[in-house]
Amino acid sequence: MPGEQLDPGRMAPSAALAYPLLRPDRPDAVIAFRGRRPVSVARFLGDVAAVSALLPARRHVLNLCADRYRFAVGLAAALCREQISLLPPSDTVGTLRAVAADFADSYCLSDAAPPSLPIPCLAYPEDLPDAREVAVVPLVPVGQRALILFTSGSTGRPRPHAKSWGALVRSARAAGERLGADALANATIVGTVPHQHSYGLESTVLLALQHGMAIEPERPFYPGDIRASLEAAPRPRILVTTPIHIRTLLGEADRLPTVDLLLSATAPLSQPLAAEAEARFRAPLLEIYGCSEAGQIATRRTVEGAEWRCLAGVVLRQDEHGTWASGAPVETATLLHDVIELTGPDRFLLHGRTADLVNIAGKRTSLAYLDHQLISIPGVRDGVFIMPEEADGCVTRLTAVVVAPGLSAAMILRALRQRIDAAFLPRPLVLVDAMPRNALGKLPREAVLRMVSGGSR
Repeated sequence: MPGEQLDPGRMAPSAALAYPLLRPDRPDAVIAFRGRRPVSVARFLGDVAAVSALLPARRHVLNLCADRYRFAVGLAAALCREQISLLPPSDTVGTLRAVAADFADSYCLSDAAPPSLPIPCLAYPEDLPDAREVAVVPLVPVGQRALILFTSGSTGRPRPHAKSWGALVRSARAAGERLGADALANATIVGTVPHQHSYGLESTVLLALQHGMAIEPERPFYPGDIRASLEAAPRPRILVTTPIHIRTLLGEADRLPTVDLLLSATAPLSQPLAAEAEARFRAPLLEIYGCSEAGQIATRRTVEGAEWRCLAGVVLRQDEHGTWASGAPVETATLLHDVIELTGPDRFLLHGRTADLVNIAGKRTSLAYLDHQLISIPGVRDGVFIMPEEADGCVTRLTAVVVAPGLSAAMILRALRQRIDAAFLPRPLVLVDAMPRNALGKLPREAVLRMVSGGSR
């Protein structure tokens, strides 16, 4: 049954022990656009109060709202009710059922047809009852558990990573400072990435809430939709996206809309691609390095060099296990899954993921390096190297899956021989029409292996 409505002004007795739900707190400031019409902070807070009154009296909420504004309202309403938002790694039924099974005291909040789950599902109302304008911004205790992000565990079962409100806000503020948020006041954020993932959450929702920016509710995916969303958004405007989207957009002949900042994450960009993106969008491009476990860790402007610089407050240290991230913006000390070379107190180089390192015939390289060489071949639109599971008594060879209309496997192999050691040439090389990338542009290993098993050319 719906819970008692909460006065958002009574969230914490001391501002020193709490952070505001959003900044700035001017009631007339624009926090989002709905149907291209501005939504004020006061209306957003009114929607938060109305939704919080409808939430069931449970501990966890599975926030599946696809509309980014509704997701933000649901997240804020859950915070006001001291409920923890569950953000699954994907919206597949199997994943959602696994999360629901682990959190029996949960319910689902959705703005689409509710999935078949063994927990109650609440539909986000099309028309909120008693929606009003609220002037007082809630304060949320810094130690309050705000949400749980999930990564795929070694067994494939979602693995939880809890985040406090304090760590989320400190991370968002550190990122905003690095990105020059003060010079981008009132910017509109257009994101091609899902907000249930850490990158999308941090860069399209929390960045907006903590730096007075506006949320674009839609998540455009296709190039035409991305261009339309950017053209409709008032400047200054920020595009939060991934390398695969950047590559696709740059492949379009049409003139790209001017933006004021480009953000990219989920995979490293090459300097030539970053330079082309900056020229075509007429804006600086910054990459964000991080992970679901630790959150945002560092940034770099790719055209200026390969070195990464940690966000303020983030500390890296190394021991026999690898590289650890800690500090005020990081919830708990986290072992990173990448090979990192420290170049200064707050600077480093990335050399690929520890799981991506390969050793064939005594020669070492990384899958990330091989992928970069593959993608750099003229005519190759997309591609990936993969190391199959080792078979007893057999020599394991690398495999590559490639999208390259107009090229044959032999042509691609000839080009690779000019770029990589012969020990790393793929056997087989599989040509496909499209890669099975997910919403973040990543390639699930199982999906790639299925394509490999389907045949090679």
